[in-house]
Amino acid sequence: MSRSADRLLGFAVLLVLGMLSLPASAYVLDDPGTENWIVPVQLLAMAAVGAAVTVALPGMARAGAGTGRRALTGAWWGLAFAVTGVVVAWVAINGWRGA
Repeated sequence: MSRSADRLLGFAVLLVLGMLSLPASAYVLDDPGTENWIVPVQLLAMAAVGAAVTVALPGMARAGAGTGRRALTGAWWGLAFAVTGVVVAWVAINGWRGA
């Protein structure tokens, strides 16, 4: 697959998972005593997913990057899309003017 196709597919997957990661974490961890773990677990999960996606799709990292470098780059992509996904979901639910 070409680099641009890798990036397009990877960004689409990370955007969708970024939008779903916070509600999924909240669903699992929304109990007394564990509610403070929702955001850290979401960020950790998205970093892991980003690393896995970037290792699987090498076009998302710099050309010629090794597996470790791709995983680190993917972790940053995952964190970026975790924030982006939450913002996109918030705007979709509340609109541009806010809640």
